[in-house]
Amino acid sequence: MSEYDRTDAGLYDSYSTGLNGDEAFYVEEAKKADGPVLEIACGTGRIMIPIAESGVSIVGLDRAPAMLEVARRKIAALTDETRRRMQIVEGDMRTFSLEQRFPLAIIPYRAFLHLMTPDDQRRALTRIREHLTDRGRLVFNVFDPSIELIAAYMRPPRGTLNHLGSFTHPETGRRVMVSDTRRYDPLEQTLEEHRFFEEVDDEGRVLSKTTTPVYLRYVHRFEMQHLLELCGYEVEALYGDFGRGPFRHGNEQVWVARIT
Repeated sequence: MSEYDRTDAGLYDSYSTGLNGDEAFYVEEAKKADGPVLEIACGTGRIMIPIAESGVSIVGLDRAPAMLEVARRKIAALTDETRRRMQIVEGDMRTFSLEQRFPLAIIPYRAFLHLMTPDDQRRALTRIREHLTDRGRLVFNVFDPSIELIAAYMRPPRGTLNHLGSFTHPETGRRVMVSDTRRYDPLEQTLEEHRFFEEVDDEGRVLSKTTTPVYLRYVHRFEMQHLLELCGYEVEALYGDFGRGPFRHGNEQVWVARIT
């Protein structure tokens, strides 16, 4: 079961609002592709919908039924023309099989990091490659691990509660306070995060509480490059942000790769 396949899927869009410039970046990449786009880990459709609205056909794949249900509700409110450009498929990026090949596959919002072992990462990259046309491209982003930040989280007291802010509950209109705890394992390159959502009334009393676990395996810059080359890709570009700025340690890895 996906960590997002739970009751908090309906809250996802309220607190996971993306990274600065990522929507425009992926829409631009999609419009450059000569044909339909495959989005891996499309979730609630945050990137998929604007790509379809831009005139590009897109297939969205995700393994979390609850997230896809949110996406379907959003898609139902779109125009007929936009809906005709969209297809949703439930599946795992390591094992999916579609009777279609694409000139472009994308994995936005660091979703590649949900693959928890190097073997899973290779399986997914290989599976995606098999669904790309000749010289097809893969575009995705992951955070670049900051050694300084990881070291700070490993100092005592470990498991400290971090307050991340708040948002308005999409159904009740009440305030939801967000916090988390994080545990890094630098040997396994994993992050275990627990996110806490507390819905409060006007007096600050907690009315409900939801906890979501998030598990990631982060990758370093040259490790990611080696994985791509090992799986039959050549790197066209590595950016440090969605404005196509230079790569900088500790910021973002935005990869553009083409199959060889």
